[in-house]
Amino acid sequence: MAGRGAARAAAVLTAAALAVVAAPLSGTAQAHEAVSGALSFTGEPGEFVSDGQSQQFAAGSVEMFDVTGPTDENAAGVTIVTPEGRRWSLRLQAPDGRKLTEGTTYTNASRRPDARPEDPKLEFGADDRWCTTSTGSFTVSHISYGPYGYIRELDVTFEQYCDGSALPLRGEVHARTAEPPAELAIGLGLDPEGRLDTKSGAVTVGSTATCNKPARIALSGLVAQTQKTGEAVGRYEDEVVDCVPGAPVPWSVTIPATAMEPGVSFRTGTALLRGFGKADDRDYPATVNAGDNTAQITLVKS
Repeated sequence: MAGRGAARAAAVLTAAALAVVAAPLSGTAQAHEAVSGALSFTGEPGEFVSDGQSQQFAAGSVEMFDVTGPTDENAAGVTIVTPEGRRWSLRLQAPDGRKLTEGTTYTNASRRPDARPEDPKLEFGADDRWCTTSTGSFTVSHISYGPYGYIRELDVTFEQYCDGSALPLRGEVHARTAEPPAELAIGLGLDPEGRLDTKSGAVTVGSTATCNKPARIALSGLVAQTQKTGEAVGRYEDEVVDCVPGAPVPWSVTIPATAMEPGVSFRTGTALLRGFGKADDRDYPATVNAGDNTAQITLVKS
């Protein structure tokens, strides 16, 4: 068994590794293409952003129709790029610290930097037609989410008054994105047998890793062995295994003598192996952890 030195080292590794168990990168926005839906608006004659015109942009008939949302579900955005290359953007946000709520009308909405933290935010415009200041309101009639703030469905109506004008622009957006990808799940096995190079003092451990979609799993951990003369401890980190789904993927790490605590060398026999794995989810702003894996192993001469 490992003693106090190994326990301290393991505690540090555990804290670092488990701090990111399926942890989203707070507030990070993610954009996904709408597979159906449309954004439309109309403006009174003389209204600046619309130029007094009515327009509609449908998914599939434009170069881009992206729906954006942060992990905290506080906001939603829609970005349109027309075939001519013109970009239209709609940004909706609940008061700071609150989620956009279905069935809610947000009044007294304004734009940054004039908006206060307790105010909802509304911004709509094109490349060359943005308000310096604006007021308005919007109603979220329907919104549904996938993992980490992935906006699956969005139905909103909005009204905006630009730069103190009494002329309204009224619009609505209805968008559906693709079915959300599965969240990343990873697993890390520990082989009950390790190898000890008695000449160099290096220890090799390993096993297999699993995942439900491709991932680069960063490995870290330690091997510890209590002896009569003290405790041998070796650490590894920054090792990577490229995992693909379908079958367990082998991993192996060799800990050189230079990565071990001085004073006591490993011997053949029983030791403790602790292993951690973490990977970024390529579909979501999240880092997933394989957990704290511990096993008693036997070191054999290589």
